Amino acid sequence: MQSVQPLSKFLDFISYEYMIENVMLLLKGALSGRDINELLEQCHPLGMFKESVMRSIPTFENSPRGYSDLYQTVLVDTPVGPYFATFLQESAETRGAGSRNVLEEVEIEIIKSSLIKYWLEDFANFCESLGGDTGSLMGEILKIRADTNAINITLNSFGTPLNEPNMRATDRKRLYPAVGHLYPAGTAMLADVGDEDELGRVLELFPQYSAIWNLHASGSVEKSIDDAFYERDVQMLELAFEGQFHFAVFYAYVKLKEQEIRNLVWISECILQQQKDEIEKFVPVFSQHAPWRAKR
Repeated sequence: MQSVQPLSKFLDFISYEYMIENVMLLLKGALSGRDINELLEQCHPLGMFKESVMRSIPTFENSPRGYSDLYQTVLVDTPVGPYFATFLQESAETRGAGSRNVLEEVEIEIIKSSLIKYWLEDFANFCESLGGDTGSLMGEILKIRADTNAINITLNSFGTPLNEPNMRATDRKRLYPAVGHLYPAGTAMLADVGDEDELGRVLELFPQYSAIWNLHASGSVEKSIDDAFYERDVQMLELAFEGQFHFAVFYAYVKLKEQEIRNLVWISECILQQQKDEIEKFVPVFSQHAPWRAKR
């Protein structure tokens, strides 16, 4: 797609998320010894670098020096290089170590969460600088995305070292984006949460999330918490098409296509597993039978 500033920069920001996911996929695959060609087939097309760069990412040595060389010779020249630089700097400061052993000590998923946090904050600041309908629509969409990340990070930390009392207010709290409806009061409370009951009490203070959490807490088999988040996201993304002369529609288009892919995967798996009664349990896109339209 041909575009000029500031739309071209906006479209770049959309691709940065997939670049981060691709790099982390290659890093994780390299640590487990998976074939590079298999990994490249799984990479998202919107986050591809030059093939030489993609193939060089998994070739580093599994050592502190190898991780350092990976950043200095490869990642530093990618569009998402600044996010890696920020992560390495902050990790070195908090852990009292240089970049040569930071990556080796931190799990891949924590690195990914950190990079997505930096991207979200950067993207939100850029959209705010644009102002107008783009600023307001994308501001709300990215706030919801940041809150979803914070909730999922907290929920997924239960039963892991990140939920240990000495790590909640340090390592886990640093993964929460500094943007969103939960920030700063909500994320400060999330940092002290130690189990699902405490998480539920925090989310009860935020009406936009209490209903979703109650669905999860009730153990509903009809809809998971992820489905509830997806359903709410689709509703917001569809609304982006109701306005004019803004950039949010480009982001919404990409994300709604992702949901369509999730729907197709779900339907295919139901057919393969002979669970045809479950086929209808997907999140419809631009459907007259969507729950939020059925309420009218």
